[in-house]
Amino acid sequence: MRYLTILVMIFIINNLAYSQTHEIGGFVGGSNFIGDVGSTKYISPNQLAFGGIYKWNRSPRHSFRFSAIFSTLEGVDAKSDDARRTQRGYSFDTNILELSLGIEFNFLEFDLHEDDSSTKSSPYIYSGISYFSLDNYFFNSSGSIVDENTTSNIFSIPIVLGYKTTFTDKLIAAFEIGARYSFSDEIDGSEPDSNQLQDFSFGNVNNNDWYVFTGLTLTVTFGRKPCECFF
Repeated sequence: MRYLTILVMIFIINNLAYSQTHEIGGFVGGSNFIGDVGSTKYISPNQLAFGGIYKWNRSPRHSFRFSAIFSTLEGVDAKSDDARRTQRGYSFDTNILELSLGIEFNFLEFDLHEDDSSTKSSPYIYSGISYFSLDNYFFNSSGSIVDENTTSNIFSIPIVLGYKTTFTDKLIAAFEIGARYSFSDEIDGSEPDSNQLQDFSFGNVNNNDWYVFTGLTLTVTFGRKPCECFF
């Protein structure tokens, strides 16, 4: 009986490990920052963003998703429609590598294992948790950037809307716009990390920073038909 139980467990684990559908591919597009420095436009890509993406499709309606996206977040007061910011003249740019993990939900059935060869498409929404590290800095009284020589861990909530479609039975393309609400007001240097530097804070201290990735994803599918599961 013990050996039978072991054989059954091996069979179940083997099926769980290999009877899923996976996607892997890349993301390319642009980024823009929304905060106390630079443009106040919500969707206005001004820097290149690119990275990789992986999805574990658990059903025709939802997937677990992981991505790693590299970009430069930039804010330039001279490009703002706000006259006060234009006159102030601050600017910054900081490189980030965002790691994101969460769940993607399809509004329509997106079953890649249907026998017909028809094109499949669906709008979708993605959310979860994102993370990157940031070298802290602030603006001194002359408007120059000063490095604090400290690092902060920045977490954010992604709110991504997109539309995807199949090119072939193995190739999927999507366009998405994803805003990230961060749990920090430090990205643009408007709130120094050190309490001793709070005199150099500026802007709306009640609003945290946002950033947006807009672009295309292209993924390739592999794996067998998903198992029937409850999550």
